[in-house]
Amino acid sequence: MKKIFLSLVSICFLLSTKAQETVYPAAKQTVTTVITNATVHKGNGEVIENASIVITDGKIAAIGKNIPTPAGATVVDAKGKQVYPGLILPISNLGLVEMPSVRATTDVQEIGELNPNIRSIVAYNTDSKIINTLRSNGILLANIVPEGGLISGSSTVVQLDAWNWEDAAYKTDEGIHFNMPSLMPRARFGGFGGGGRGGGPQEPPADPVKEGLEKVEMIKNFFKEAKAYAALPTHEETNLKLAAVKGLFEKKQKLYVHANTVKQMLVALDFVKEFGFDMVIVGGSDSWQIADLLKENNISVILGQPHALPTAEDDDVDQPYKTAAMLQKAGVLFSINDDDGQTRGRNLAFNAGTAAAYGLTKEEAIQAITLNAAKILGVSDKTGSLEVGKDANIIISEGDILDMKTSVITDAFIQGRKIDLTDKHKQLNERYNQKYKLKPF
Repeated sequence: MKKIFLSLVSICFLLSTKAQETVYPAAKQTVTTVITNATVHKGNGEVIENASIVITDGKIAAIGKNIPTPAGATVVDAKGKQVYPGLILPISNLGLVEMPSVRATTDVQEIGELNPNIRSIVAYNTDSKIINTLRSNGILLANIVPEGGLISGSSTVVQLDAWNWEDAAYKTDEGIHFNMPSLMPRARFGGFGGGGRGGGPQEPPADPVKEGLEKVEMIKNFFKEAKAYAALPTHEETNLKLAAVKGLFEKKQKLYVHANTVKQMLVALDFVKEFGFDMVIVGGSDSWQIADLLKENNISVILGQPHALPTAEDDDVDQPYKTAAMLQKAGVLFSINDDDGQTRGRNLAFNAGTAAAYGLTKEEAIQAITLNAAKILGVSDKTGSLEVGKDANIIISEGDILDMKTSVITDAFIQGRKIDLTDKHKQLNERYNQKYKLKPF
């Protein structure tokens, strides 16, 4: 039975690797493209009706009403459609994990607690079949993040139409990721001293707060050593771990602290006060409780999966839906993520749509997954909004991109290149429509 199961898994994996081989990265833009008659959502809160966008050499050359179409330009008529900046997935293991149940397709973490020198970008697989499904949902950029240990390594922002990781890199090693210890006791099956699931007595658990704070102190000592190392003009020997975080002290990198509870985030604040790091909270399910403190210390937040239960039992059951609006009101720079292991980021726009139903305006929700994300990741000078001079990372939808029912992406451009929106899901849909003579949808 075990052999049969393993064979089925292998067959499924082989089938998945055979799809989409003819979907190539688009060539560099050579002919000016003009999107006309569009309702343009610029990503900064501004909406322009019946507007045009001129794209030249991969950049937005002009945007607005009554813009003449250059001679010889390729025209994309977007009448009745909505145009947005390409969406940005701010935290993802895309290209590092293909099928979580197949170990050979997973390359997301290293052994050990301190791995700041690990670079996610060199393991990024541009041939991942998941990438195309994200593009079909309007996601054109993603921040590729390593996992595991206390310090996992550095993340890199990538654009999702590339031959290899060198082509994909949009901003390399832009942040270091620190997984804050839980600092909370964990429930254990079987109680203390009674029979556990194994039938024998269990030792009382160690103090998790004490253990967590000891780990935090260890990380602080590491950063103190790294600061001293960075201050030296020369080094007899290179310490890869200490050298990897030099950018934190030079403000060239951000420290992403993965934390959800107030206690974790307050401990994270000590790193800002002691080392002056630019910090981003990842997860932040309880961030609404200390929003003013986050604003005061200029700390951004990447909210985790909102379609989940609240962290505390006495919180409102819909608190994860409301948190974005509360951060917006407090003036905290935030973005929204989709870290569900099943959707793999595809529901990013619809998570923002939920936030729009619980307090954000639609344009604020769009900004949370475009310009806000670009600001947090340090790429807002190149993308995140539709403005002259920025990269032409653009999506066109038949309907409201925040609405699961009406959002249908018809066209997408990455740095001016019109990309192929074929993906495995569409191929399977077409296959079984043919098999069962179904009406395509």
